[in-house]
Amino acid sequence: MKKSSYFTFSHLTIVIVFISTIQLSGQKKGEGDIYKAKKNAFDYLSDSVIVKKYGTISDAIWNYAELGMQEFKSSAILIKTLEEEGFNVEKGVAGMPTCFVATYGSGKPVIGILGEFDALPTLSQEALNPLQKPIVDGAPGHGCGHNMMGTAGIAAAIAVRKSMELNNLKGTVKFFGSPAEETVISRPYMVRAGVFKDVDAVIDNHTSTDFSTSYGVNGSAVMSVVFSFKGITAHAAVAPWSGRSALDGVELMNVATNYLREHLFYTYRLHYVITEGGEAPNVVPDRASVWYYIRNTDDRLDEMYQRVLDCAKGAALSSGTTLDTVTVLTAIHQRHSNKGMAEVIQKNIELVGMPEWTDKEQSFAKSLQRELGEKETGYNVKVKTLSKPSDVEVGGVSSDVGEVTMVAPTATLNFPGGVPGEIAHHWSTVSAGYGTAAWKGLNAGAKVMAATALDLLTKPKVLDAIKAEFTDWSKEHPYKSFLPEGAKPPLTLNKNIMDKYRDAMLRMSDDKK
Repeated sequence: MKKSSYFTFSHLTIVIVFISTIQLSGQKKGEGDIYKAKKNAFDYLSDSVIVKKYGTISDAIWNYAELGMQEFKSSAILIKTLEEEGFNVEKGVAGMPTCFVATYGSGKPVIGILGEFDALPTLSQEALNPLQKPIVDGAPGHGCGHNMMGTAGIAAAIAVRKSMELNNLKGTVKFFGSPAEETVISRPYMVRAGVFKDVDAVIDNHTSTDFSTSYGVNGSAVMSVVFSFKGITAHAAVAPWSGRSALDGVELMNVATNYLREHLFYTYRLHYVITEGGEAPNVVPDRASVWYYIRNTDDRLDEMYQRVLDCAKGAALSSGTTLDTVTVLTAIHQRHSNKGMAEVIQKNIELVGMPEWTDKEQSFAKSLQRELGEKETGYNVKVKTLSKPSDVEVGGVSSDVGEVTMVAPTATLNFPGGVPGEIAHHWSTVSAGYGTAAWKGLNAGAKVMAATALDLLTKPKVLDAIKAEFTDWSKEHPYKSFLPEGAKPPLTLNKNIMDKYRDAMLRMSDDKK
């Protein structure tokens, strides 16, 4: 009898295990990580009405196409949405009218989400047109997807708020509305103002053609500096010997820095535009200015700046002009992404998975790829694995998110919505950043950010490990701002451009309606 009962129990155990295995094999990868609070956030963001709501906000910001420091309508629509959802919003943060911080909850932990919303000059382009066709010639356009990024960030923050309320979760979620990322301005001034001083971890986001994250050092530190020369006016034909051309000072500086390139380490980057050079050829200009981006690694940036400054001083001496002012608009560190943060983001990327693209969306993507001479593969359908840091720093793009990574554990989510093969800061990115595929991409990004924030709010051991990693790293990399004393955000930057094109852009927007 005992023997028989033993075999019956064993058989029953095997059957139960077999059935459980079948049930588990039918689960989506990572589905077991969807606890109640996370499911509440996913349910909110999966509602078709909500998807359309945030998609419409993204499209509105795409239409506004406001340049850095001038994003008044873009920031206003994000602020209004957050306030309607119960967030307390502090406006005009760090002395910048379009900078804001939205807060929900109280106490620890404090989890931050970053968002951007500025456009780029000269990139006006019709939405979802695979051929280049500006809406308004010369006007700005969203050539980096910031219309989606700010929107995805607030969608995530609001989803977290709703889940916190439903599940009585303790802690604080903050959304940092950060203007002028394209000119890397806001974050160093926000850090200087102590905006991130109480934050335990920060989730950044950026539009992409894939679904990914990474850790380690990335990109270049940069100083953005305007060098202004002062000369003496004169009639360029009658008495040129009486004048001293400020433009000569600018041009000689540029010659000097171009000769300097031969002797620069391979991580250096150096580029400029002349912003002021005189009004007429027959008048020797007494004012001229050149705007430089000086890029390098954190440890070499100041040395690089001093060498460029020497070129400016030498140009003034050789041209008989005066180096009148040297204005540092902004200065930022490289991005140093936290490994623990990236690992949590990666798990949630795999949990959420790629959006499902319609045939119409794929058709547009392939048409755009054909026009750009790329392989006609359409939108990506698989997420990427966690990217490890490169063994070699070679320099490249800069982001003022780097400044945040110096003061709080931070990592960046790259979410889909862009067409593989599109070119950054180009009309092709503007074209693809509008409509249903963009909505799906930002929604997927919002889900990952919300899920990551909830993990950090509800799993203290995970957050403690992330903070410990950051503390250890900070001992070797103590923070020191590159901003010189007295530097102020350039609040009027891009004002003339926006004033020039705003009315025409509004008329075109009204015509579309």
